[in-house]
Amino acid sequence: MVSVGIVGATGYTGIELLRLLLRHPEVAVRTVTSRSEAGRRLDDLFPSLRGQTDLSFVAPDQADLQACDLVFFATPHNVAMGSVPALLDAGVRVIDLSADYRLRDPELWSRWYGEAHASPELCQQAIYGLPEFNRDRLGDAQLVACPGCYPTAVQLGFMPLLAGGHVEPGQLVASCASGVSGAGRQAKIAGLFTEVGENFKAYGAAGHRHLPEMEQGLQQIAGTPVSLTFVPHLLPMSRGILATLFGQLRSASDDVQGLFESAYQQEPFVDVLPAGQLPETRYVRGSNRCQLAVTQPQGRDTVVVTVAIDNLTKGASGQAVQVMNIMLGLPEVVGLDGIPVVP
Repeated sequence: MVSVGIVGATGYTGIELLRLLLRHPEVAVRTVTSRSEAGRRLDDLFPSLRGQTDLSFVAPDQADLQACDLVFFATPHNVAMGSVPALLDAGVRVIDLSADYRLRDPELWSRWYGEAHASPELCQQAIYGLPEFNRDRLGDAQLVACPGCYPTAVQLGFMPLLAGGHVEPGQLVASCASGVSGAGRQAKIAGLFTEVGENFKAYGAAGHRHLPEMEQGLQQIAGTPVSLTFVPHLLPMSRGILATLFGQLRSASDDVQGLFESAYQQEPFVDVLPAGQLPETRYVRGSNRCQLAVTQPQGRDTVVVTVAIDNLTKGASGQAVQVMNIMLGLPEVVGLDGIPVVP
C-alpha cells in the first residue's frame, strides 16, 4: 500500500480527494492536515465519511509528512511552495493542486499572483499534470503541478486542433462557466446562495489568473505562440464546468469530428460525443470524465468545441488521482471508475 498525506483537506478539493482516496485499493491515507480543524475527526466535519475513516486532522507543523510516500497539497496558492522543497529533499513525491508550480516562469507567476515565489528553482522541475498531453513524463515525476479546472477543459478542447495545426493559433476564444465550488470553500458574499441563485454573470474578463497557464499549455501543444481570449462566468450551481471554445479553421474541409475521435480514442476519461450531440455538466457530475463535442456551424471556417467536466474531479482531485496512478505505475482508471451521478 502507498502511504499518502493530504495538506489542507478541509476545502472542496480536499474532501473530493478523500472521497476518492479512501476507496482506492492501493492507497492508505496516513495523515490529513488542517490548521483550523486540528484534533477534529474527519467524519465529524464531513459526515459523508462516517464508516470510511477514523482519522483526525493534524496541525501541519505536527504532521509527519516525510513518512509518506506521496503528499497532495489541496491548498490555496502560496502554501505548497514553502513546504515542497523539504519534502522533495526527503524523497517524498508531491502532487500540488494549487497554482504554485503551474507556470514555468516564476517572474510571470509573481506578476499574476502579486508576490515573490518562495521556491522559484522548482518551477522548471515541476511536471504539468495533464495526462492526455504529458503522460510520458509523469511516471518518473517527483513534483507534479495539477492543472486548474478551466485550463483542463480548455486545453482538452483545443488540443487536437492545435496539435495538428488545424486552427489559427492567434485567434482562440474560450467562453467558460463554472459552478460556485470553483471559488473554494470560503465565506464570501459573492458566493452566498442569494447572490448566486437565479443569476448568471461574467467575471475576470480583463484578465484571469488561469490565462497564462492556458496560454503556456496551448503553446506547448501547438509548438508555436498562441493568443487566447478567455472569459469566465459563474454558474448558479455547486459544481461543473461548461467551456465553449472557438477557433478559425485553416481549411473548412477538415473532418473535425474524425479528428477528435481519432485523437481521443485511447483516452480512458475523454469521451467524444457523436456528431449532433452536445455535452452537459450533469452527465459528468462526480466523475473524472470529460465529455466534448465538436461542431462546424454552417460548414464555415469557425470550429466550435463544447467541453463538460466536473471542476472538482477531472478539474482537480480526480485528475490528481489519475496522475498519482500514472506515477505509481497503476492503471489510470483505478479508483476513478465511478459512474456520473444523475440527476
